[in-house]
Amino acid sequence: MEGEDATVCATPVNDLAPRGAASFDEETRALIAPDAGSLPATPPSAVEANFARYFVADYLNPGHDQYVYRHPNGLCVVGLAPAHAALKEEGGITAVDFNVGKTDRSEIKVTGKRKRNAQHLQENSVLCKVGAADKSFVVRCCVKGSLLEVNDRLIKQPNLLNTSADREGYIAIFMPKPADWLKIKDKFLSFEDYKNLRGIC
Repeated sequence: MEGEDATVCATPVNDLAPRGAASFDEETRALIAPDAGSLPATPPSAVEANFARYFVADYLNPGHDQYVYRHPNGLCVVGLAPAHAALKEEGGITAVDFNVGKTDRSEIKVTGKRKRNAQHLQENSVLCKVGAADKSFVVRCCVKGSLLEVNDRLIKQPNLLNTSADREGYIAIFMPKPADWLKIKDKFLSFEDYKNLRGIC
């Protein structure tokens, strides 16, 4: 029995990885089965623990920085990055408008497993407009895919963008096709590269 117990206890950590983990890319595998020796002294936030974080700087316009947080299931959360120009305006962001002309993004109602009624958008499609200090800033989708949800809380609570843009203040959720994601992924910056670019601590 002692020999059996020792065998059980000595099971390699890699053997405990989820089935099919070998098919994941390295970033997803790191989220699911991190190396115990590299764990931080303090627990990571929910965003850090569950999403691979990407950033795009100066998207189509100077200072228009956005983030794309990708979950292992493929969903992408899009929002304003910390150094976005609108967040630097005096008084911060005071309005969010999902009406982008012929379409009001806040009126989408996606249903069922097939995501019926989802809008299929391009990476440079307009997602919404945010207002700050009498200026209007266009926010883009950043990813090509199906728009599943917009954060309509921002319409009545635009201050969420000023206080928690990377959490409750997210703007939208997309589901890109795997092939489309792979095409655009390399255009993004990692969190560390973005911090270094913008001088964020």
